[in-house]
Amino acid sequence: MKIISCNVNGIRSATRKEFIPWLKRQKADVICLQEIRAREDQFPKEALEIAGYHTFLHPAERPGYAGVAMYARDKPKKVVREMGLEEMDLEGRYLQLDFKGYSVISAYFPSGTSGTVRQDKKYEFLDHFAELMSSFRKKRREYIICGDWNIAHKKIDIKNWRSNQKNSGFLPEERAWMDMVVDELKFVDAFRVVDQREEQYTWWSNRGRARENNVGWRIDYQFISPGLANKVAKASIYTRKKFSDHAPLIVEYDS
Repeated sequence: MKIISCNVNGIRSATRKEFIPWLKRQKADVICLQEIRAREDQFPKEALEIAGYHTFLHPAERPGYAGVAMYARDKPKKVVREMGLEEMDLEGRYLQLDFKGYSVISAYFPSGTSGTVRQDKKYEFLDHFAELMSSFRKKRREYIICGDWNIAHKKIDIKNWRSNQKNSGFLPEERAWMDMVVDELKFVDAFRVVDQREEQYTWWSNRGRARENNVGWRIDYQFISPGLANKVAKASIYTRKKFSDHAPLIVEYDS
């Protein structure tokens, strides 16, 4: 099974950059998108109807903002568009497809970079999401949680870690939350199962020449329930072409 996750920073923008033809060539089983920034009637037709895939959207109520989407080759048994936190559900930050024995989720965690009010909302989201993940561990199915988590977990996941310790996305409290996800909830960072290298980033600022110089952050993940840890076969970050300020994360799982 091949799963791709990518924050597209606007599906209309990504489509103009030939994102959809690239997706088709990947022949993934499930595709998770974040920050689509469009309602269904605003989606480019080629992005709404991809041959061989079922399309699912959870756009934000606010125009041109946030939102998530998923494409799946197999028709899911159930579709969940709410995580149970009203304000964040209105922002279109969660979409879950349930298949036989496993679920795949596209999640777009909020950023706290705009100030303390928004950072508090981010902490509220994290608390709720932890409860959700805890509930997953009690169910007889495996989970693959894809998305832009807006947190770099460890020093290895960010280029300039010293200067970013007081910035949202690398705050001690946020990294401690990520530690809890791994140490207490026992979820596994699929990428790190097979790739322990430094400077493997998925997001770069548009300022300066950050991408050219690989001054980035790894904030896009596929976190998996522990039963899938030995199923990770391959993981990569696609950087050859630029579709967004984020790069697609591709993980292949053995059946």
